[in-house]
Amino acid sequence: MNQPIDTKGISHCSVFDSEKSWYNFLTEDEKMLIDQNSVSISFKKGETVCKRGAFATHIYYLEDGLVKVYLEEKNKNLILMLAIRNNLLGMAAIFEGNNKLPYSVTTYTDSSVRMIDIQIFKQLLKQNSEFSYHIINLLNEKTAQIYGRFFSLSQKQLHGRLADILLCLSNRIFKSNSFELPLSRADLGDLTGMSTESVIRMMKDFKKDGLIDMHGKNIELLDIERLERISDFG
Repeated sequence: MNQPIDTKGISHCSVFDSEKSWYNFLTEDEKMLIDQNSVSISFKKGETVCKRGAFATHIYYLEDGLVKVYLEEKNKNLILMLAIRNNLLGMAAIFEGNNKLPYSVTTYTDSSVRMIDIQIFKQLLKQNSEFSYHIINLLNEKTAQIYGRFFSLSQKQLHGRLADILLCLSNRIFKSNSFELPLSRADLGDLTGMSTESVIRMMKDFKKDGLIDMHGKNIELLDIERLERISDFG
């Protein structure tokens, strides 16, 4: 009998929002420098915050909302992660020799994004070691989360992938077993590497088996233990 692969602690959709913001690691003068070299912009649901391949001029701080971070090729998207408030995006463009954004960001809900001048952000990394250490930790967490995404997509069967995403949405995005999902079935397909039809069929199977309940966009996870077993065995 195959043994489940231990994936406890691996995130399959998002990193946690930090209670202690990166902003708190800055001095008062550094905070003023950020404030003077950034602007907060409101985005409607479905709007693009930034595009892959664009020249990187800013770091994007998600003040509020829900966005997807993804790669796009022709008519296909690969979602790397979902981001909620307190997330810094675009940091992959910080390292020397790379002046372009490696991914696109689009909103799932109305969102507020603070655009910070990337040169000012780099300056602060050089002069404030505690701030730099915190940013390194954030980058490492995002890297580990993306590894979890690729493991799920490449090594798990369809039921395991869907269980991964539903559990991650519950634990990390909405922090509740019951939530209104702002994602379409096509979005869930992009997240799980499945066709829209497969997502719809599998969601119905999960409901029939008593794992979840659905009413329109409202989803409730009814049997967390069984969903976790499905996730573990993949």
